[in-house]
Amino acid sequence: MELSHILKHRFGLNEDSLAEAVHVQQEKGGRLGDILLQRQAISETQLLEALSLQYEIPFWPELPMESIMGGEFAKKVSIQFLKRHYIVPLAVPNPAAAQGQPDNGDAKDSVFIIAVNDPSNFTAVDDLSRILGLTSFKSVLSTKQAILAAINLAFDLNQNSAQQLVEDMEDDSDIISQIEDTADLLEDTSDAPIIKLVNHILSQSIKARASDIHIEPYQDSFKVRYRVDGILYDLLTPPKWIQPALTSRIKVMSKLNIAEKRLPQDGRFEVRIGSQNIDVRVSTLPITFGERVVMRLLNKSSSVFELTEIGLNREQLKLLKNLVSSPNGIILVTGPTGSGKTTTLYSVLSSINTPDINIITIEDPVEYQLKGISQIQVNPKIELTFARGLRSIVRQDPDVILIGEIRDRETAEIAVQSALTGHLVFSTLHTNDSPSAITRLVDIGVEPFLISSSLIAVIAQRLVRVLCEHCKEAYKPDMTLQALGVRPDRLGKYTFYRAKGCDQCFQTGYRGRIGIYEIMVMDNKLKALIQRTYDSFQIKQEALKLGMVTLRRDGIEKVLRGITTIEEVIRVTQK
Repeated sequence: MELSHILKHRFGLNEDSLAEAVHVQQEKGGRLGDILLQRQAISETQLLEALSLQYEIPFWPELPMESIMGGEFAKKVSIQFLKRHYIVPLAVPNPAAAQGQPDNGDAKDSVFIIAVNDPSNFTAVDDLSRILGLTSFKSVLSTKQAILAAINLAFDLNQNSAQQLVEDMEDDSDIISQIEDTADLLEDTSDAPIIKLVNHILSQSIKARASDIHIEPYQDSFKVRYRVDGILYDLLTPPKWIQPALTSRIKVMSKLNIAEKRLPQDGRFEVRIGSQNIDVRVSTLPITFGERVVMRLLNKSSSVFELTEIGLNREQLKLLKNLVSSPNGIILVTGPTGSGKTTTLYSVLSSINTPDINIITIEDPVEYQLKGISQIQVNPKIELTFARGLRSIVRQDPDVILIGEIRDRETAEIAVQSALTGHLVFSTLHTNDSPSAITRLVDIGVEPFLISSSLIAVIAQRLVRVLCEHCKEAYKPDMTLQALGVRPDRLGKYTFYRAKGCDQCFQTGYRGRIGIYEIMVMDNKLKALIQRTYDSFQIKQEALKLGMVTLRRDGIEKVLRGITTIEEVIRVTQK
C-alpha cells in the first residue's frame, strides 16, 4: 500500500493536508512523510507505524537499553555516522519478546537487531552490518529520540568514568610540567589524560543539561561543580595537584594566556558533541588558592522557545500579544541574572518576526542566531557600546529594536527617544519586581515625564524548576499555602505534588524550568502617579489595584496546576 493510503485510512489524515504536502513535494522534492511531519499534520509515531505497515518492519517505540552491545560497537563505528543516519545496533536474546528482557551477554545466543528511523536508508544499514561483521540481522523501526538515547548510552559505556581518568593521571607524574611548558603538546597529544578529563567533564555536563561548570580551588583540594536548572551540584573532587593542569587545558582551549595567573581573563571556544553545537564562554578569576574558572554552556543547536512554551497562562499570553503589537514604546523585562529574560525576549521577537518588519538587536553577547533578524555584538575593545551601536541602529530604519540591557543613562535616553520617534523597543533591567524598574530608570537619570510617555509595560520574571513527570508524588500540604494567601476552600480542589527523585531527573525530583511572570501595564493612572512619585511601593500598590498579578501569585497558580512545588515558588520569590 502507498504511504498516503495508510495515513488516510489508518490515522485519519485529511485530504487537504495531504494535498498541500504533495504540492510541496512536487515543488521542492523530499519525502512525503517528512513534509507531513514538518507541517505537524501527523506525529512521528504515526508516521513510523505507517512505515511499519508499508515495509513490514516491526515498530519499537522504545528500545531495550539493556541490549546495547556493551559499547563494543562504539570502538568500530563513529558516533557521527550513527547520529547522521539515526541508526543503532542491538543484541537481543529473543526477538519475539525483546523489549524489556535482559541480554544474557552471550553474543552467540543473541539475535542482532539494527534499529533505524528511515526504513528506505538501505545503504547505511548495509554499511553498518559490514563494519560490524554481521552475517544475519533483523531491522526494526524506532523514534529518533529512542535511537539517540541508545547511541549516547553505548558511547557512555565505552568511555572511562571521570574517577577512572583521574586515577590514570596518578601514573603520569610529568603531566603538569608537560602542559605548563608547551601549549602545542596539548593540541597534538589528544590521548593525554588531562584532555580526556576535560572532554569528559564537558560531555557529562552537557548530558545533564547544565548551564555552567565551576572549577573552584581551595587550600588543599578543588571541586568541579555544575549548575542544572539553577542549582549547583558536585560533579567531581579530583586531587589538588591536577588543578593547574585542568585550568591550563581550559585556558588553551579558550585561547587565553596560560602564563598570566594574576589577572582575570575572558575567552570562549566551541565544542561539538554529536549533533549539538555548544558555545562555551570561559571566565577565569585569580583567588587565594589558584585560578577559579567558570564555563557558561550555551547550546546553539536548541531552537528558540515559542511564546506558548515559556510559562505564560492564557490571560498573560493574550496581554503580551496585545503589548507586542504596539507600534511604538518600550517594553522592559526585569529580573536577576539567569532568570530567563533574554529567552523571553527572543520568544517575543520570534513571534513578531515577519518579512514586513525590520528587527535589529544589539546584545552582549548574541546568544542565539535568529533568522531574518540583524544582530549586533557589543565590543568594548573597539568602543562599540550599547549607546554607540544604538545610535547607528536608529539610522537603519528599524521597526523593532532589542537592546540587550539598559546599563547607563546614555543608553536609556536613546532608548526613550527611539520609542518616542515611532520604534518599538525591547530591553532588560536588573530589578527585583516590575514597579522597581521605574525607580531604577529615574536612578539612572531618565526624567519621570519621559518614562511615563515612552514606557508601555514592565514584565518581571523568575524561573522555577518543573517537577519530574516520572517521579513526582502527591501529598497533602500543611498550612504553608494558607500563609501564602491561598483560601482554605481551594485546597480541597487540587492535587499537590512534591519532588521525589529518579534516574530520569538525576535524583533531583525536577526536570527543566518554566517562567513565572508579573506584568505591569502602564495605564493612565500609573503614568499620572509616576509624574508625582517614583516610590516603588506606591507604584506597586496602584498596580495591584489595577489587577496586576504578582510573581508569587503566578507561582502559586503553577503549584495548583501541579507544575512545580511550594518550596520552589518560595525560593525564587522570597523577599
